[in-house]
Amino acid sequence: MRFAETAIAGAYLVEPEPFTDERGLFARTFCAETFAARGLEARLVQASTSFNPTRGTLRGLHYQSAPHGEAKLVRATAGRIFDVAVDLRPGSPSYLAHASVELDASHRNAFYIPEGCAHGFLTLTEDCEVLYLVSAAHAPDCARTVRWDDPAFAIDWPAAPTLISPRDASAEDFLP
Repeated sequence: MRFAETAIAGAYLVEPEPFTDERGLFARTFCAETFAARGLEARLVQASTSFNPTRGTLRGLHYQSAPHGEAKLVRATAGRIFDVAVDLRPGSPSYLAHASVELDASHRNAFYIPEGCAHGFLTLTEDCEVLYLVSAAHAPDCARTVRWDDPAFAIDWPAAPTLISPRDASAEDFLP
């Protein structure tokens, strides 16, 4: 696996290094030892998926507050998404900065997002499926949402969302 740094401290675009032959390809997409050696969370306790049939669907920006903060490894298993993380860690050198990557099922890439960051995505194609591997179980009492277009984050989304949940549409600006 190759790890490319992003604008957020500790967040990486993770790309597989496939082995190919006449059968197709094989690639590691996660290795606890490799992640731990880089100082990344290697304990992933839950996997979740979302299916989004409509291009322009926006989900986020979501995070879990302490003590149930979670690191995420996010991958598009069908379609393409514009994936975003926002650093909400007050002591971080990239506090309030964001990083965006395009995740494409055909590239098999992933986005590692450290604990303390909000996450969201916009679907760029129809029939997108997104797989999340997370380091903490979902804790509904700690689930938080901040506004996807909060001016404090200055995220340059590739398009306006055409489908968004009432929860995400009514989210408030982040108050540090």
